[in-house]
Amino acid sequence: MVAEKLDYLHVDSGSLYRAATAAMLRLDRNASTWTENGVLNAAKAVELRAARTSFYPVLGDRAIEDEIRGSDVTRNVSRVAQMPRVREWVNARVREAAATKNVVVDGRDMGTVVFPDADLKIFLVADSRERAARRLRQRGTPTSEQMLDDETIRINERDARDARQTVPAADAVIIDTTTLSQPEQVEQIVTLWRQRTG
Repeated sequence: MVAEKLDYLHVDSGSLYRAATAAMLRLDRNASTWTENGVLNAAKAVELRAARTSFYPVLGDRAIEDEIRGSDVTRNVSRVAQMPRVREWVNARVREAAATKNVVVDGRDMGTVVFPDADLKIFLVADSRERAARRLRQRGTPTSEQMLDDETIRINERDARDARQTVPAADAVIIDTTTLSQPEQVEQIVTLWRQRTG
């Protein structure tokens, strides 16, 4: 939504980790046997293409948005995202996208590792239970308190696994979105950008 308001393209770095995971799942359903080399080789089949508002991953000449948001990918993507050479592959693809277009990029280490000289860095935070509620709403399924509890636990566990990559840059603007609607979040970021660029 920020990219659309600024007439930039959006790059979701997480979608590349998910695409690499999907590519590997097509080759081997047993994630316990995966090696870093195997995942990296599978990932090389993934392309990042530009559309009207965003870049999106393609595998086998087909967009794979539904596949990469599925439960099998979600279960295994954190493991893939811990692999240093896969992270290097993702970061290189994201930098390539930004080399040709004005972009809004999201990802856990975009401001610290991938774009340390970015014009504006935003670090979004929110209460984990609120994040869990948002995730369940995004899936569009009926939600119970137990489902909310379970999703909160999963989010906290993932945060613990990804803690090394989830550190705000020293010059990042931190926005707590717990009580903000999505349009309010977007407006804050766009306003910051316009203030920064005049």
